[in-house]
Amino acid sequence: MSIPTKLRDALRGESEGQLVVTISPTDRCLLLYKLADWEEVEKKLTSLPTLNAQVRQLKRVLIGNADDCVMDGSGRILVPTQLREFANIDRKAVLVGQGDKYEIWDEAHWVAQRESLLAVELDESALPVELESLSF
Repeated sequence: MSIPTKLRDALRGESEGQLVVTISPTDRCLLLYKLADWEEVEKKLTSLPTLNAQVRQLKRVLIGNADDCVMDGSGRILVPTQLREFANIDRKAVLVGQGDKYEIWDEAHWVAQRESLLAVELDESALPVELESLSF
């Protein structure tokens, strides 16, 4: 997968192009982290109690499917076959920024997801208190 030029410098940053890709526990997409950001996520996950079934499930999904990858000099990464199959990525992929990570979607699935998200009216009364100060 070729990383868009405008994102390459941000992904090379402090991790020098060392990235981690894993499956999303909530959507049929992949999650792409800079190594330093992934290490923080992994540290938090491994500190959670393993007697909780949901914690074990989350660890299995995120950590159990995590794979290291390195961006080459041309800004490409090799996404393992089993991860591409999970996200139904056949030919074209879309990288969607999420702050501390990126989502990797099959292009057709992302277009459908985006349209579905935009079709739902936002219920402002259901927003968390932390978002009340944001304006769009």
